[in-house]
Amino acid sequence: MVVTGRGAPPGDPAAAVNEVSFQAVQAVDDAVVAPIAMGYAKAAPKPVRQGIHNALNNLSEPINFANALLQFKIGKAFRALGRFGINSTIGVVGLVDVARRKPFNLRYERNGFANTLGFYGIGAGPYMYLPLIGPTSARDLVGRVLDLSLVPGVAGKPFSSPAYAVGTGVARSLDDRVELDDFLRRLKSECTNPYAAERDYYLAVREAEIASLRKRPFDLDSRLPACLAEGPRVRVGQAVPPPPEAPAAPAQDPAVTPQM
Repeated sequence: MVVTGRGAPPGDPAAAVNEVSFQAVQAVDDAVVAPIAMGYAKAAPKPVRQGIHNALNNLSEPINFANALLQFKIGKAFRALGRFGINSTIGVVGLVDVARRKPFNLRYERNGFANTLGFYGIGAGPYMYLPLIGPTSARDLVGRVLDLSLVPGVAGKPFSSPAYAVGTGVARSLDDRVELDDFLRRLKSECTNPYAAERDYYLAVREAEIASLRKRPFDLDSRLPACLAEGPRVRVGQAVPPPPEAPAAPAQDPAVTPQM
């Protein structure tokens, strides 16, 4: 069990409730979600799945643009705007990630209001594990709600329609589950306490991302659970890798160099 006589772990005051939620979600995932997602992965040709993945990323570019501006990351804002313009036109409404290819070389960088809140010094708050969302924090949950509200609120229909919300939500969930399958297998097979490992991994990666935005060093390697330290890093729940790390630093200073 996560909770001991010493009390709940730091940052996770509702650990007992969160672990029950985690176990319930894992049971549903094993019985329902994973089989559906893997069936989707097998039935849909990879180019089709990649096209859906690209289109979903393209729909989030206005959110990336707005938050880059709020964080005074002007270069990142123009990259998001450029990606949206290129992929929405040449890329056939985002189905093809033309912007990532030569001569543009504009890679996708997910951003959001949770990052902006962290950029301005708002702490993560209590950790939570919620059905349909998975690992999150009070700050990240507020940011997620704002992210989901931006495009529908500004653009209106059809983006504000329930059909759009349900359709994109289901597509994103399937896409994320397929992308996270290797990570979840590692979590279940290599970690003696999967709940605690996922929590610590999530909080460490999110803290590293916020530190990078604020141009502050952060030793991510020392914070990752040992069972998840190896292998590709993902942003749990969103299936998007965190910002790439800088070239290896000297042994005495393993900190991650902040991104611009």
